[in-house]
Amino acid sequence: MRAWSVTEPGPIASRPLQLVDKPDPRPGPGELLVRVRACGVCRTDLHVAEGDLPVHREGVTPGHEVVGEVVELGPGAQGFAPGDRVGVAWLHRTDGTCDRCRRGAENLCAASVYTGWDVDGGYAEFVTVPGAFAYSLPDDVDDVSIAPLLCAGIIGYRALRRTGLLDAPESGRPRRLGLYGFGGSAHLCAQVAIALGMEVHVMTRGEQSRRLAAELGAASVGGAYDAPPVLLDAAITFAPVGELVPVAMRALDRGGVLSIAGIHLSDIPTINYERELFYEKEIRSVTANTREDGREFLELAARHGVRATTHEYPMSEADAALADLEAGRFDGAAVLVAPR
Repeated sequence: MRAWSVTEPGPIASRPLQLVDKPDPRPGPGELLVRVRACGVCRTDLHVAEGDLPVHREGVTPGHEVVGEVVELGPGAQGFAPGDRVGVAWLHRTDGTCDRCRRGAENLCAASVYTGWDVDGGYAEFVTVPGAFAYSLPDDVDDVSIAPLLCAGIIGYRALRRTGLLDAPESGRPRRLGLYGFGGSAHLCAQVAIALGMEVHVMTRGEQSRRLAAELGAASVGGAYDAPPVLLDAAITFAPVGELVPVAMRALDRGGVLSIAGIHLSDIPTINYERELFYEKEIRSVTANTREDGREFLELAARHGVRATTHEYPMSEADAALADLEAGRFDGAAVLVAPR
């Protein structure tokens, strides 16, 4: 099969991805063989290609927002049949036996394995996935529209849950959420938050992203380092820029929580305790997701009509899509489309 491979991690301009021939994968016990129909382009793919994330598998094929069709079941695979449309996401498998897995925190499993980092992902013609970690997808959303929901959407939901706002008691006014950065994940998170009655304030670079935030119903839209017009009950930083952490902390009201989404972040400057952390403010990181996060989010997305703003690229132009992502040339999310 034809697949993109990270041949030598480095700046995207140095072409670290090459389109190569790889053997067709075979499904192992409990696995599905999936023909890729579409694959979202995630910033994590860029981090893998550029080496921000350490190499886990030499020549790995990126891609973990995969929509495809089951073509074969491995021995013992259950729950799916050939012809079923499935989603393949970032979390590829866990050991299922450790104390974290047993208490519902499988995202923290020390033996967790990830699609497009530890095992080959969806920038290819075929991919394999354990049946227990594949998602059934609704029939009323097309491949391109649903692909970004499988990571950008799920991680945005996980980050929103980490703020505590989903469980916050009513206070007589809408819960105020700040979003720093407004790419693939943030624009999906914003739709969920607004649908749940939150007041969303967006701080981001780029005129296209600001325009999209306003169109989706943000209460205010400003520059990445601007102060929102009100103090925030919580905030999420989606941009992988450590300098935004103290900026966001200063925007929080007393007892506010900052959730840091994403797997990679540049260094955080010194935090001033009095200005940025006092009054019981908190900083919480986000590590991957659980399958339950994915199921909850996909159900919420279907109920509230959450839709990704997408830009299609042929699968043969994955390197161009990543270059455009790095340069901020589009709003929403890019999706690679396999040839029919």
